[in-house]
Amino acid sequence: MSAAPDDVTSLSAAGPESRGGIAFTTTQWSVVLEAQGESAAAQEALEKLCRVYWRPIYSFVRRRGAGPEEAQDLTQGFFALLLERRDLRTVRKEKGRLRSYLLSAVKHFSLEQLRAEESGGMEPTDPLTAERIYERRWASTLLDRVLSRLEDKYRTRGNAALFASFNQLLADEPGAPSHADIAAQLGMTENAVSQAFHRFRQSYQSLLREEIAHTVATPGDIENELRYLIAVIRA
Repeated sequence: MSAAPDDVTSLSAAGPESRGGIAFTTTQWSVVLEAQGESAAAQEALEKLCRVYWRPIYSFVRRRGAGPEEAQDLTQGFFALLLERRDLRTVRKEKGRLRSYLLSAVKHFSLEQLRAEESGGMEPTDPLTAERIYERRWASTLLDRVLSRLEDKYRTRGNAALFASFNQLLADEPGAPSHADIAAQLGMTENAVSQAFHRFRQSYQSLLREEIAHTVATPGDIENELRYLIAVIRA
């Protein structure tokens, strides 16, 4: 997984006043749980979440021994069954993290059909367990979605070049351009670049919290999932 932006880890130390409000009652996973999957809104929310979690589930199944085609079939079958049954009553709201629910569910879905002799179709050798691979894919998928949404905002405003420059700064990696470099390249003052980057980071952090909120059942779980995300990234 690529290096984590500093803004991810810095969120753990941020106070409530710096985090911004989240319209929690409208997040996707809480809609699914509240309606128990019976309403059109819950079905739509669950379909969106399934699309987000396809890659982590696929990676988990691959690590458990399935070849590429079989893993695709099993992943598709898993989500098709989930959407068909919509039986989420086993998830207690106070501990209803989507990440944990899906991992538990897929462990019990047809994995007994995977045979040890099929291990030749596995992903390249990796010391990580299937569960840790799932978690790393979950973290990278979530961060990719945050950046994708942020990029869309900047492109819509005609600021694609500014996003590209700030994206390099976000991870604080060697070789990233300085504020002075960006200012010279884009015809801005260095102070204007600094202010724009501050807004960029705020937007990134806000979107990250929104993405996390979509996958938990209660507001208190946002902080727990954020801490868990940081731990996965640092591992």
